[in-house]
Amino acid sequence: QVQLAESGGGLVQAGGSLRVSCVVSGRTYSRYILGWFRQVPGKEREFVAGISRSGDNTDYADSVKGRFTIVRDRAWNTVSLQMNSLQPEDSAVYYCAARATVLETSATLTTQDVDSWGKGTRVIVSS
Repeated sequence: QVQLAESGGGLVQAGGSLRVSCVVSGRTYSRYILGWFRQVPGKEREFVAGISRSGDNTDYADSVKGRFTIVRDRAWNTVSLQMNSLQPEDSAVYYCAARATVLETSATLTTQDVDSWGKGTRVIVSS
């Protein structure tokens, strides 16, 4: 398994932007689909975005399409989520996630098949 450490959360006004990043530790970085989930108190953790092993394919929740962009940087073993046009409903704890796979092009992640989780970083969007 890999170890995941998020950073970059914080407070931002509605309409603003924020970037959260995740450092992936471990020699098998390239074997994992990477992604982001988020969770608010009292609700289930939900998928936000995923990126394939190759970095060529991405997947987004409908609620963030066109506003969020996920990228992975092989040189630094990181995955980042650029969040634009943030709204109060985007407020949550954001978790980095990794899933080992042999599939090069899949960017699909569900809470059930994630192998490793980060501890989360909080994002608060004020209205």
